[in-house]
Amino acid sequence: MTAQTILFDFTVDKERTTDAKERQEIAKLLRHELEHIFPQLNLMYQMPMEHGYYSVLSENQDTIITMRIFQQGLVTINVEYYLENGKEPLMSFDTMRAMELILRQKLNSDRSKYLPPIKRGGYIDIYMTSSDERIIEYDIDSLLYEARSPFQKIQIMHSKTLGNMLILDELQNIAESDLIYTETLMGRGNENYEGKEICILGGGDGALLYELLKENPKHVVMLEIDELVMQACNKYLNSICGDVLEKRKGDNYEIIVGDCVEYMKKFISEGRKFDYVFGDLTDIPISGAPIGECWDFIRTILEHSFHILKSDGKYLTHGNGTSCVESLELFEEQLRLLKPKVKFTTSKAFVPSFMEEWLFYQVSLA
Repeated sequence: MTAQTILFDFTVDKERTTDAKERQEIAKLLRHELEHIFPQLNLMYQMPMEHGYYSVLSENQDTIITMRIFQQGLVTINVEYYLENGKEPLMSFDTMRAMELILRQKLNSDRSKYLPPIKRGGYIDIYMTSSDERIIEYDIDSLLYEARSPFQKIQIMHSKTLGNMLILDELQNIAESDLIYTETLMGRGNENYEGKEICILGGGDGALLYELLKENPKHVVMLEIDELVMQACNKYLNSICGDVLEKRKGDNYEIIVGDCVEYMKKFISEGRKFDYVFGDLTDIPISGAPIGECWDFIRTILEHSFHILKSDGKYLTHGNGTSCVESLELFEEQLRLLKPKVKFTTSKAFVPSFMEEWLFYQVSLA
């Protein structure tokens, strides 16, 4: 059950939309064509505008249609109605396409466009945003799990093409399709983990730990704060995490539930050192300046990580979408401010469930 919003737009000659009489003729033409689809259409409201036109029409007060003519040569139509489960939509794809083509011809439009129904207010949210705030519609067909932990909202949804997906606070994190994400984060084929001591900060989906254990490390400790995330992923994402979230401890690994910062402080006091530290925590924030709680957290993680790394060790982390140039530059600025000095390289991969290219960092002492 969702509100369906269908959007149409047409670009026409500005000379027509700057003339008041011409605008009335366009509005009359639009209404005439809409009545072929909505025969009981009534004019509910019309706003007098000096340099444009706006009206609201309704069919049986269930379907609301707004029409607007901009003097700059843009004509828009928005159709909105509520669709009950099991009911046929008021406008099929064929109907939408036919209406667009007819109106484009009759308006002598230079270009036209219609968007398939935007589904709003449903129990399952199929829209998420890319790192640079573009709207992405997923082919989600079921919600498998939903809970709110003391730290975040947790959902597991199923996508027809991506498999089960972990969504935290309305943001896509990982899906069954995303082995490339984990392999690029760990630099599979470029890094040698055999016999190495490794610390994972975060990593609650278990995918990184599961893949690292295939590389025969000496020992891996994973520090994850959210017990509910691990329980959900153990049940619904075991194709990417195997049984590591079920067992929690093995001959060469241990999962500790707790605040990674506090445990890093403990490791520092004990003099414990690692060959690799993974920052599998929050993404680099999208912001214009490196200020605020999230940036403070990132700086703390970086500083503590290099205290527990061996002199030839590496800190590996994910960044953000490659389109977020400004935020990535801010992060690299923080790396350059670290003492002692560090050097870094980057790698990137297109992550299926993110539907965009992601950047990863490999950082070591200079």
